[in-house]
Amino acid sequence: MNNATLKIKLQQRLNKLSSNDYDNIENWQVIEAFNKAAVEWSRRQLHGGNVYKEGDEFSKRRIDDMQVLLRELVLTGTQTDTYFETTNFPIDDYMEYKKVTAFSKDECCPDPRPMQVYLAEEANVNLILRDPLRNPSFEWGETFCTILDNKIRIYRKKDFDIVDPILTYYRRPAYIEFTGVVNPYTGIVAAADVESEFKDDIVELILDEAAAIIAGDIDNYNQMNREQQAAERSN
Repeated sequence: MNNATLKIKLQQRLNKLSSNDYDNIENWQVIEAFNKAAVEWSRRQLHGGNVYKEGDEFSKRRIDDMQVLLRELVLTGTQTDTYFETTNFPIDDYMEYKKVTAFSKDECCPDPRPMQVYLAEEANVNLILRDPLRNPSFEWGETFCTILDNKIRIYRKKDFDIVDPILTYYRRPAYIEFTGVVNPYTGIVAAADVESEFKDDIVELILDEAAAIIAGDIDNYNQMNREQQAAERSN
């Protein structure tokens, strides 16, 4: 959906029929409200906070809706005696962890073999390392990882190394921009339009969310409730 249509639809959701009551909303306010709504909508779908309680990949619709936000990042890092710690992390656009894949090798098997890596709580690291059924095992091809301080630690033993790790994550939705309008996040005038990356049917839902945000900002609570209900009813 192009930005001109997006703005018209947002004004239509806010204005009373055959009126121009809220045509004085600034373009940067439209941008900020839509981008905020896109982030809130995305997080709600991943968490399962929507009306159908469907979270991350719970249904074909969620898979189809959210696949545009999935990204892969090749991880670099250093080996210690107990774990591989990454030196890179997608700080700028990271929203939610999906999975880590990795390979391992040792002196006897120099060809990398796939590892099953599951996410664990940092508080349980010592317990897992002591558990013979859950600690890192080259023989069984299993290990675990944790996340702290924008670093990922993939645990290992001294007899094998972690190689070729890849992080799969959900990134934050790309922000829209209007040509010639100051970006409210950077303070820089946009040289070209940046349109929403979501499908038009999802943009319609996010528009309802954005209209609800603006309606709340201007104390129009009847309109805010209506748009919130419309966004969830169609989700």
